[in-house]
Amino acid sequence: MADPKGFLKVTERELPARRPVPVRIMDWKEVYQPGDTAVLRRQAGRCMDCGIPFCHSGCPLGNLIPEWNDLTWRGEGRAASERLHATNNFPEFTGRLCPAPCESACVLGINQPAVTIKQVEVSIADDAFAKGWIEPELPARLTGKTVAVVGSGPAGLAAAQQLTRAGHTVAVFERDDRIGGLLRYGIPDFKMEKGILDTRLRQMQEEGTRFRAGVEIGVDISWDDLRARYDAVVVCTGSTVPRDLPIPGRDLDGIHFAMEYLVESNKAVAGDPVQNQITAEGKHVVVIGGGDTGADCIGTAHRQGALSVTNLAIGRQPGTARPEHQPWPMMPTVFEVQSAHEEGGERVYLASTVEFLANDAGEVRALRVAETEFVDGRRVPKSGTEREIPADLVLIAMGFTGPEQDRFGGDTRPRFTERGVLARDDEYASTESGLFVAGDAGRGQSLIVWAIAEGRAAAAGVDRYLMGETVLPAPVRPTDLAIGLQPA
Repeated sequence: MADPKGFLKVTERELPARRPVPVRIMDWKEVYQPGDTAVLRRQAGRCMDCGIPFCHSGCPLGNLIPEWNDLTWRGEGRAASERLHATNNFPEFTGRLCPAPCESACVLGINQPAVTIKQVEVSIADDAFAKGWIEPELPARLTGKTVAVVGSGPAGLAAAQQLTRAGHTVAVFERDDRIGGLLRYGIPDFKMEKGILDTRLRQMQEEGTRFRAGVEIGVDISWDDLRARYDAVVVCTGSTVPRDLPIPGRDLDGIHFAMEYLVESNKAVAGDPVQNQITAEGKHVVVIGGGDTGADCIGTAHRQGALSVTNLAIGRQPGTARPEHQPWPMMPTVFEVQSAHEEGGERVYLASTVEFLANDAGEVRALRVAETEFVDGRRVPKSGTEREIPADLVLIAMGFTGPEQDRFGGDTRPRFTERGVLARDDEYASTESGLFVAGDAGRGQSLIVWAIAEGRAAAAGVDRYLMGETVLPAPVRPTDLAIGLQPA
C-alpha cells in the first residue's frame, strides 16, 4: 500500500492552483497550472489501500485506484501508467472531464477530505505521454473481421480501440469534419486542449484504427449499406437531441441551444472560419441550466467578452455538505464552484423562465423570470414574483433527451425504449442483427466515464459475436449501476 500513515500525516487535499482569472480569460488554454510532483506523491500517499476499496464501485470502469496510487507514491510512474491503462483507455480525458464519483466513494472521505484521485489519474497519464511511455499496442494477429463504429466520442473511441487491439479491422465514422465528437466540439479548450485528443488519436491510427470524418451514416452511406459492408456495426452517436424550452418568444433571434454555441466557438478557436458566429462579445448573456454544459457556456462567454453573464437554475441551490439522503458512498449533489463560475457572472436559483421578450427588430431583449415554487412535487412559476432580466443572447443548456431517432432508415430500424434511447441486451446488441449500441445513445445523457466503460463492454460483446468468445474485459452491462451513481 501507499504510505501506511499517509492519511494521518496529511489530512488536507492539495490540488494544482488555477491560473489567475484576469490572465486565463484572455486565452483558451487549460485553467490549471502545472502540479508539483512532491504534492502529488504526498496526496497519493493518503490512499489507505482499503480492505474493500469503495472507489472501485464508484468508478464504472473499475479503475485499480489503490494500486496506481501506491505506485505513484513510490515514484514508479511507468508501472502506475500501466495499471491505469489496464482499465481506462483514456485517463487523460477522464482526469480532466469526469466529475470523479470515485472520490465520493473514497473510504477516507467518510471523515476526511477524499484522496485527490482525479488529479493523480491525470498526472500519471500526462507524465506517461511526456516521457514516451504511451505506445501503439498492435494486435498479435488479424481476424479478418470488419467493424464500423458510428460516432467518435468517448464511447466510440473506446470501442474502436478495444476492437482494433483484438485484431479486427475497425473504421470509425464521424459526421463532423474532425474526429472526437463532443470531446472535439462540445468541450471548450480551457477544460481540455485539443492537442490532448489529437495525441491519443495518433496512437489509435498507428494501432490500425481507421477514421472517416465528414461521413454521415443515413445520408452519405445508408445504414443498410453499412451493415452489408461490415461484419458488425457499433452505434455510438450519443444523446444529441437538446431539451427545449417551449415558452412564448422561443422563436426570437438570439436564442440558441448551448451546443450550437459551443460547437461554433470550438471551431473558431481551432482556427476555422465560422460565418455569422454566435458570440457573446459585447452582449448580456443568460445561460439557462446549471449543469456542466451551462458552465462551459459561462466560461466561453467570459472569454468572448460578454458584458454580463447570468446563469439561471430552476431548482434550489444545493448545500455545501453531503445531504442526509445521499450518504457515503453515494455521489452527492452539492454546491460546486467550477472554474467558469470563478470568472464572474451571477448564479440565480429557483428561477423559472416564463417568457422571452422581444425588441422592435424581433430579437430577444430580456427574459421574464418568476420564482420557482413546488406544488405537488412539480416546479412551477410563482405568481406575482415575475421580473425581467436583460438579455441579448440566451443559451439553453437544459440537457439532452436522447439520440436522433430519424437517423435510421431502410431496413435498419432498431427499437427505441420508452425513454427514447436505443434498446439493447446485456451484450449491447440492439434488436437488429449485428448492430450494437454503446454510450449515451443507449444509456441516455450521462458521464464520460460511463461512455468509456460502455464502449469497452460493447467491444467485448462485438468480439464475442464475431469470434464466439472474447478475452476483452467487459466492465459493465447496460443494467449495471455503480453504487449511488444514476445516469444524469
